[in-house]
Amino acid sequence: QVQLVESGGGLVQAGGSLRLSCAASGRTFSWYAMGWFRQAPGKEREFVAGINWSGGSTYYADSVKGRFTISRDNAKNTVYLQMNSLKPEDTAVYYCAADTRRQFYSGSSYATASADFSSWGQGTQVTVSS
Repeated sequence: QVQLVESGGGLVQAGGSLRLSCAASGRTFSWYAMGWFRQAPGKEREFVAGINWSGGSTYYADSVKGRFTISRDNAKNTVYLQMNSLKPEDTAVYYCAADTRRQFYSGSSYATASADFSSWGQGTQVTVSS
């Protein structure tokens, strides 16, 4: 089981930037694809970005494409979400998650559903003011 802890959230003005981090425990972090999700008040949790085990493949929700960048450092057991050009509609609790179903998967069937991810962090609040 991978244990995850997010950090880096906060309050930022529209147009600003934030960088979220997700630190993982355990030696198996580098085996798995990772994802970022978010949940705004009154809304369902939604997929934001994903990255495969090596960092060689990334994929994004249309709503953040071109503004957000996911990356990982397997030596530091950490995945990042760089968020630029933030909008008020980006306000949400952001969660990182690990897809532990498949090890060292490099195919094109990207995990984007919450049910695909078995390990979750506690979340970090991002608030974008207009």
